[in-house]
Amino acid sequence: LDDPQPWLRHAEADPDPAALGLNSRHLAYVIYTSGSTGTPKGVMIEHSSVMNFLCAMREILGGTGALLAITSISFDISGLELYLPLTTGGQVTLTSRDDKADPDALQHMLLKHDIRLMQATPAVWQSLINQGWPGSPNLTLLCGGEALTIQLSENLISRSIQLWNLYGPTETTIWSTCLYVRSSSTTNSSNYQPIGRPILNTRIYLLDSYGQPVPLGAVGEMYIGGAGVARGYLDRPELTAERFLPDPFCGELGARMYRTGDLARYLPDGNLEFLGRNDHQVKIRGFRIELGEIEARLAEHPLVESAVVGARED
Repeated sequence: LDDPQPWLRHAEADPDPAALGLNSRHLAYVIYTSGSTGTPKGVMIEHSSVMNFLCAMREILGGTGALLAITSISFDISGLELYLPLTTGGQVTLTSRDDKADPDALQHMLLKHDIRLMQATPAVWQSLINQGWPGSPNLTLLCGGEALTIQLSENLISRSIQLWNLYGPTETTIWSTCLYVRSSSTTNSSNYQPIGRPILNTRIYLLDSYGQPVPLGAVGEMYIGGAGVARGYLDRPELTAERFLPDPFCGELGARMYRTGDLARYLPDGNLEFLGRNDHQVKIRGFRIELGEIEARLAEHPLVESAVVGARED
């Protein structure tokens, strides 16, 4: 960047997007996510979806201050880390591959750069706690990518100023719901924090196998509609048609929703409770049984850390 030579052949003024025929429906990026068949799927995300997400996060978090970016650009959460501070007048501190895997190095960076915002998976936050991290009273924590346990959330609340639990698949642009975690005083009966409510311009539907809304409190598959829904999968029209469906509920022409394959239910306070996947449905004596629901129920026991349920004949 200090060498002027590579830049001399470029224009001094910013390019005019309108003159180039660009608009918000053009792609911001294509990012690959794992597939059940073992073949990665390229998710096509448009500029408007990214901007909606950034506006939603700005509305939720306000100013970001200094953010510590620990996510590889191979993951869509890096979009939050790199772009959100640019929309709020904040700054980004980048970590190296070695530092992000070292709890001691992360603690040092949090202190050295006076970091005010950081996002990580529960596993990363737990590794910091295990290493004796005392926390920071000025730090806002974002937690996503895995289910957040009540126990971990209590430990994090005591070490920070704010804790947010976030949920969302890549296909609906980074995150789709959020919950401001205050304490364990939740109506959720499990060992995990709820995933909250939809962010700006996002709709969540809990539907049964016939595509109809389930009653409040009942378990349904999550479908996500709104501004964050991706264009589809790159060069995978059949898979796109299978997972991205017309949205019959919002009344908008051409509106679509993404079928997540995740199970959830609404709690009495209006927050969503994540209950696992629907990929392992079985039939027992004519009854369709969702093994994910049983696994979630078993995991509520204090002596059960995780559970796997299968059906067998004996």
